[in-house]
Formats: sequence, C-alpha cells, structure tokens
Amino acid sequence: MAGVLDNVDQRTRLAGENRMELLLFKLMGKQKYGINVFKVQEVIQCPELTRLANGDPTVIGITNIRGKTITVIDLSKAVGGQPIEDIDNSFVIVSEFNKHVQGFLVHSVDRIVNMKWADIKAPPRGLGKDNFMTAVTEVDEELVEIIDVEKVLSRMNTVSTNISDSAKQMTRNSDKPIHVLVVDDSSVARNQIKRTLQQMDIEPVLAVNGQDGLNKLKEMVADGQPLTSKLDVVISDIEMPEMDGYTLTMEIRKHELLKDIPVVLHTSLTGQFNSKMVERVGANSFVPKFHAETLAEEVKSFIK
Repeated sequence: MAGVLDNVDQRTRLAGENRMELLLFKLMGKQKYGINVFKVQEVIQCPELTRLANGDPTVIGITNIRGKTITVIDLSKAVGGQPIEDIDNSFVIVSEFNKHVQGFLVHSVDRIVNMKWADIKAPPRGLGKDNFMTAVTEVDEELVEIIDVEKVLSRMNTVSTNISDSAKQMTRNSDKPIHVLVVDDSSVARNQIKRTLQQMDIEPVLAVNGQDGLNKLKEMVADGQPLTSKLDVVISDIEMPEMDGYTLTMEIRKHELLKDIPVVLHTSLTGQFNSKMVERVGANSFVPKFHAETLAEEVKSFIK
C-alpha cells in the first residue's frame, strides 16, 4: 500500500463541498469497511510488534513508527469479531483521533474512493447499543460499513466529562434558559457533550447528522423569528453522513434567520487545516475532541 496516501494534502479541496474520501479495508470475512482518509496518516505492512503481557485484550502490541511508539489495536476483535489471522501479512492503518495516534490492524486494504456525504447514510435502526457502525454506504453495489472509531476507543480509554466549578458558572444577564444544538453522528460523542452541558444547566437539543441538524434549525424559525431568540450556540461534528459540519455551517450562514447563531466545530480531525476551514465556512471556532473543560469554556464565551 505504499503511496496510497501520497496525495492526502490535495484531498483537502473536498472539504466544504460535502464530499470525502474513504479508505476501504476488510477485517475477517468479505464485508468491506471504511475510514475517512483525513484521519489516516499512513498505511503500512504490519511491522514487528512488542507484545504486552497485560492490558486491553484488543491491543495486540506496540511498535515504533517514525520515532513514535504507538499502540496497535486488532480492529476486528475490537468490534466484536474474530481476531485478525496471519498478522505478518496484514496491514496497519495509522490514524489520529482526538490528538492521539494509534494503529488499527486490518486484514487487507482495498483502495480510496471519492464519496458524497449525501451518499453516506445513517445505519439501520434497531442494531442495538453494542454495534460499532456509525454509517453505511454502497461502493460498486457492495455495502460498506463505516466504523464508529470513537466508540471503539472510548471502550479502551475512559474519557472524563467532568468540568470545574468555574466552567459551570454562567454569566448570562437574564433567567432565560440556555439552549444548545449538538450535532454529531456518534452516540458516544453526543452523550459526552450532553453530560458536559448539563453540568452548566444547559439542556441540549440533539441531532444525529448535519441534515438532521439543519432540519431542526429550520423548524425553530418556522414562525419567522430569528434563531438567536431561541438558541444560543450550535456545536457540530465535521464528519457526518448526509451532510458534514462544514456544509451545515455554510447552510446556516446562507439562511437569513439562522445566520447569526454562533457555530463551534467540534471534531476528532486535527491539524492546522481545520483552523483555515473555520474561517472559510464561517464557523466561529474549532475545538478538538474531547476535552470537556475546553468545550465548556468555549460555549460560555458565546453565551450572552
């Protein structure tokens, strides 16, 4: 797979156009899976691993890549499947989530496909809380499952949603309730944000993707009153099926009754690129996932 991500910098042109590129891979079996190329640093043949005696059973070892020690996770086992066989001939997808770099062991890597977010759909209802699917799509008439990697990592690492007393203190000059719309396709992320905001006496409105969020916003202004009279802040993920956070932000800014609402983009995608996109699409700020205190302080800065 050498060179599969050589042009990843050029892929940034897709952002803001409601498009993304998906790296396709397989675990054990014929089912194809996908991960957003923006989260992938490189794809390598599985290197020599140092096994760990104790710890999470999905972690098969650690390795050194470009001077950095990273944890390698058997992604198949992590989502409840059979362990990857023939490790030496398998691949590691080196990826960055929430400022942490880790490797995901997969059986094989296929290719990169250019997709419209509109063609990425929410998973079927009724799958239960133990599934790890965040979205589905079709490529060449084959079903591709997009794994909720944040959920995988949350099972391994405890993320605190507690915030300090100072972060809880609000300074609004009225008794009007504070309302925040939270837009995220990951149930784990939505619940993390919800628990954080509730400590600030904010009861959030939840949306499962950008299109759902935009629909809820339009419903709020159906009476012709501006959104700022009913809502204080929008917190939105970037990667979401049907409509991404960049596109949602641009749609908000184009709408006469929505355009003045503060928008905070909250995502596990990291890097200087996001800061540039904040300005390009008209968002107010960018907050990397997930640090409850930082998110709380950012929300407070927009409560007037």
